[in-house]
Amino acid sequence: MEHEKAVKEALNALYHHPDDTVRVQADRWLQNFQGTLDAWQASFFFWIVLGSIDSSFLAFARVLIEVCVADNLLHDSSSNLETLIFCSQTLRSKVQRDFEELPPGAFQKLRESLTENSVTLVFCQHVLLTLLKKFHKGPPKVRTQISIAVAALAVHVPAADWGDSGIVSWLRDEMNMHPEYVPGFLELLTVLPEETFNYKIAARPDRRRQFENELTSQMEAALSILTACLNITELKEQVLEAFASWLRLRHGIPGAVLACHPLVHAALSSLNSDPLSEASVNVISELIHYTASPSSGGISAQTPLIQVIVPQILSLKAHLRDSSKDEEDVKAIGRLFADVGDSYVELIATGSDESMVIVHALLEVTSHPEFDIASMTFNFWHSLQLTLTKRDSYSSLGSEASIEAERNRRQHIFRPAYESLVSLVGFRVQYPEDYQGLSYEDLKEFKQTRYAVADVLIDAALILGGDTTLKILYMKLLEANAQTGNNFQEWRPAEAILFCIWAISNYVSAVEAEVMPQVMALLQNLPQQAQLLQTACLLVGAYSKWLNAAPASVSILPSIIRILMSGMGTSEDCAAAAALAFRHICDDCRKNLCGYFEDLYTIYCMAINGGGGYKVSAEDSLNLVEALGMVVTELPLDQARSALEKLCFSVASPLEEAAKEDLDKKHARELTVHIDRFAFLFRCFDPRYVNHPEAVAAEINKHWAIFRVIFDARPWDMRTMESLCRACKYAVRTSGRYIINTIGEMLAKIQFHYQQHHQPCFLYLSSEVIKIFGSDPSCADYLKNLIESLFAHTTCLMTSIKEVTARPDIADDCFLLASRCLRYCPHLFIPSPIFSPIVDCAIIGMTVQHREACHSILTFLSDVFDLEKSVNEEQFVRIRDSVMIPRGATITRILISSLAGALPSSRLDTVTYTLLALTRTYGSQAVGWAKESVSLIPRTAVTETESAKFLQALSDVTYGADVNSLIGHAEELSDVCRRNRTVQELVQAALKPLELNLVAPVS
Repeated sequence: MEHEKAVKEALNALYHHPDDTVRVQADRWLQNFQGTLDAWQASFFFWIVLGSIDSSFLAFARVLIEVCVADNLLHDSSSNLETLIFCSQTLRSKVQRDFEELPPGAFQKLRESLTENSVTLVFCQHVLLTLLKKFHKGPPKVRTQISIAVAALAVHVPAADWGDSGIVSWLRDEMNMHPEYVPGFLELLTVLPEETFNYKIAARPDRRRQFENELTSQMEAALSILTACLNITELKEQVLEAFASWLRLRHGIPGAVLACHPLVHAALSSLNSDPLSEASVNVISELIHYTASPSSGGISAQTPLIQVIVPQILSLKAHLRDSSKDEEDVKAIGRLFADVGDSYVELIATGSDESMVIVHALLEVTSHPEFDIASMTFNFWHSLQLTLTKRDSYSSLGSEASIEAERNRRQHIFRPAYESLVSLVGFRVQYPEDYQGLSYEDLKEFKQTRYAVADVLIDAALILGGDTTLKILYMKLLEANAQTGNNFQEWRPAEAILFCIWAISNYVSAVEAEVMPQVMALLQNLPQQAQLLQTACLLVGAYSKWLNAAPASVSILPSIIRILMSGMGTSEDCAAAAALAFRHICDDCRKNLCGYFEDLYTIYCMAINGGGGYKVSAEDSLNLVEALGMVVTELPLDQARSALEKLCFSVASPLEEAAKEDLDKKHARELTVHIDRFAFLFRCFDPRYVNHPEAVAAEINKHWAIFRVIFDARPWDMRTMESLCRACKYAVRTSGRYIINTIGEMLAKIQFHYQQHHQPCFLYLSSEVIKIFGSDPSCADYLKNLIESLFAHTTCLMTSIKEVTARPDIADDCFLLASRCLRYCPHLFIPSPIFSPIVDCAIIGMTVQHREACHSILTFLSDVFDLEKSVNEEQFVRIRDSVMIPRGATITRILISSLAGALPSSRLDTVTYTLLALTRTYGSQAVGWAKESVSLIPRTAVTETESAKFLQALSDVTYGADVNSLIGHAEELSDVCRRNRTVQELVQAALKPLELNLVAPVS
């Protein structure tokens, strides 16, 4: 009674209570209920409520659920649709995930005559079959859930337990004996192949593969059943849906057989119905995919079928322009054309007359005014471009000359199609007339449309060449201007074409001299409309390399910068585009802009101070400071020093003014906006490209005083410290040894403040220092002290997995630093007394759920195992082994428990690589550790065979076997151990990873 009442009350609250909080609580309670053994009871309640259990099975049900609620529900006539749907979903979920939960003791009553498995099967078959019969015309949602439950049962139970030939034959016999229930049985036949690939079903991988083989072996029997059902007119749609479902198995039925199969002809004949049959479209779509599938023999083996279905699809082309045709029908036709293009793209790419008929039909789809229909073809144009341009498509031709000739021939054939494509898609990116009233979601969808069109234009540019594509777009620009009046008075068509020109910027040659000069001239006459000016600014930035190479670059640049200045004063979005363009131009045209530094500096000062009506945000101002920094890098050394001093002074002045007040009371943003400008400025002087380290070092040393003040005033403020450490990182990277004295004080600050405030960014900055100075003998004392101090304090902070979980950022940066130490200063790190404790700390944190922290920890352990790859010194290897071998069994056990569910399945690759590194290093000893761990897992969770396969793959790796074999078996072990919550908890209880790392000795 308690369970019955609670479920009903929760369902009533979920669907009818006015309070959102109550509904959320009810939903949570029901979800928790479905995950318990009580949910098996709910499943049986459902069967009893529907009167589906006769007296003999009712007695068995009472034994199974060990409660007396059945009688109450048996006579309960108040169960509504909501209750039935919930209970059917519970039934489906329990059969899928928790079939193994059924307690063995429950079968005692019938064990005299039946085996345990048979009792389970007979009971479930009886109950589920009765439900299918009861709901053969009942609520579709309930019937579907019951069908999925039966299919899940079939995945769990071997074919032999269903009779001589498996579930399909069993189903055929039931349909013959009970023809009145055929609709319910057809639904089951439909979902059976779909459940083959449903990984919610907690079946073992071997059993899942067996089930797929069982179904494919029964393909002909299934199609025979469906063919027989075709004679029932009202079931035709359902029969075709079931046929489409079975085609997804991709079993190799010969094309000649399918070409004349009644089910195929039934689907093809339905293509001419009005409205169009959705089930027929699904069948034809699956047939197309089927013919292209390698498992079905591929296109060559399926030619007879292709020759039947493609002409039928092409005959629908006229419907694309039929205004009387329902939009859903047109969408279905477009989908079929797109499927043909996607599946047969390699055949189409040969350029035969037959393939060009398909290409022209696809252009027809692309031209449809509805974007949802037109965009169905976009993937085809991309795939065709790849096929036409990639070398692999022509590898069978042999010689380079033959390959080049054939590539040119094919691309020439398809040029007209791609030229048409450019003309067809450009209007898709035009702002709607009511753009100002667009909701956030509508605006987001519009932007996605623009980027999708941009990708198509790039595909066209790769076939036609960027310069040719540019000419087509420029003609469209002139047409738009002529149609709407000169000087772009109607801005939307012109803005759309400018966006398209922006999209192909990477494919237009830097020496293009016919169109781009005219485009740049047109930009200077644009009206001050925000969206139009924003796109113009983006375009200018995208063509910065062209601007640098243009013969009249010096004369063009001032007018271009005026456009950007105008953009900075129009709107925030426009100012952001202008600032970004400013950075691109200063990057690529820095040599031509050297003489304009003072003018650029004036613009910069106005922008960051808000002068001249500029609307540049603090974040976008970083693009401006970086832009000026790039110009400075091209100046002669003396001029560079002067310019850099000027820039640094403008950045430091606000910080120095703030320091005169109480820094503790400042909002972090008041400081970080200026500190970040230092970081972006220093970043410009990357030593790989720029040789001004002394000039940068001079400014860093000069302004270190203000950095020191901020370090001491706000070490508790994470945002400020992160910003300051980022600036210091670029200072270290760009100045190198020229700030060696400052480095010492910087490290002292880091050590002191880290012990009090535990800011992860201090560890991150230390990683950069280690990378730059790790091998410098003169810094050895500084760095040794730094390493031991930081790691000693960190290991004290993280003595349990709970503490690692509470400080994931520290764990992440700590083990990034540890890996850097292994790589850049192993002579300081490995022999130090801190090496062993930091390994213990890694063991403690291996199962932390935080993705980045976990990855850094496992990567550090992998780096320790792979030490010989970076450091081939025997003394270090000897120290490493003295630390790792005593801990090897523990590490291995935690790694295997991580594979088995202690960590999310998304970490599988990282965990497997760590296990691989350990095994390669310690060989048979590591395999022994793994065998010891796997032996702890109960055989009810992982069988002897499954364990042996994994251990053999691990052993094979030690002898140089393919790593992919271990990856595959690790995935399979993971799948077995995670197949449902009960098994996963059982495995974790056996391996006890948390108990292992909780007691790991931190010395």
